[in-house]
Amino acid sequence: MKPIIGVVAIGRNEGPRLQRCLESLAPLSSPTIYVDSGSTDDSVARAESMNVSVWKLDPQFPFTAARARREGFEKLLSLHPPLKYVFFVDGDCEVDADWLPTALAFLEAHADVAGVCGRRRERHPDQSAYNLSCDLEWDSPIGPCEAMGGDAVYRTAAYVEVGGFDPSVPAGEEPELCGRLRRQGWKLFRLDAPMTIHDAAMTQWKQWWRRQVRTGYGGWDVERRFSLGIFDRIVTSAYFWGAGYPAASLLASLGATALWNRWAGAATAGVALLGWTGQTLRIARHIHRRGYPSLQARRLARLLMLAKPAIAWGALRAKWDCVRGHSAKLIEYKRGAPTQAS
Repeated sequence: MKPIIGVVAIGRNEGPRLQRCLESLAPLSSPTIYVDSGSTDDSVARAESMNVSVWKLDPQFPFTAARARREGFEKLLSLHPPLKYVFFVDGDCEVDADWLPTALAFLEAHADVAGVCGRRRERHPDQSAYNLSCDLEWDSPIGPCEAMGGDAVYRTAAYVEVGGFDPSVPAGEEPELCGRLRRQGWKLFRLDAPMTIHDAAMTQWKQWWRRQVRTGYGGWDVERRFSLGIFDRIVTSAYFWGAGYPAASLLASLGATALWNRWAGAATAGVALLGWTGQTLRIARHIHRRGYPSLQARRLARLLMLAKPAIAWGALRAKWDCVRGHSAKLIEYKRGAPTQAS
């Protein structure tokens, strides 16, 4: 019996994380291809040692997740043309053993659904606030959805119908593809089922900051080109809280100092700080209502507010690149995996 689903795993310098990903896929017996984006570690060797087909991206062209998935899909279908579904998975994720049977059962029962995703969790959410923020990000509502993340099962016919991933999109490629699917009348669902365990491995401020810059950069680029309406709110909020509000607060404080005295300036700054604190507490209450403990909710809320300047900076960088006529670029945040699996 020929398989009806294949797997495209993508990665760059994932090392033992990639091996864990491929090991979790092995029992599923689905045709699998690993797409490597110029790894300098032993990722390719690990995949080949497990008898997984490997496709290396040409380094003459920019590496993007969209390009990796697109080329991986094309290569997979050239080797296994009858495949009805394709599961895209990031190489830093371990796949739940029951995920593919669950996804296939749903897709087989719902012919109008183009793709499904499940619950992605962080492997080490308690290791750092940055990892915990990723766990919160993955915790999106169950049911019909506007977009799916990097791990998702797609109906091959629907994917081909809309042209697949756009390799020119450096970040936000999944919402862009999902937007085209929805415009063609296809539905997308997030199932209440474990799907993958993700290993963000973010333990440093610099990594987290660059990831937020990437969000702003990719969000602005995708909205400018495709008008999805998904990133608008994120970028607008970042402009206000990350740039406009701090700048206005500083000017108001300096103005009060110049007009009256330093105590007036300090009072003005204090009022501005209360506004920032109030917004942080509002976010914390929202996170707490989603089931996170109060301490974690406050910690995450502070981090989300601190992300605003980074997102705003990323959006401004994208706008500046656009003005200068430069193509959108990929912003990497992740370091390579340690040589030994943890």
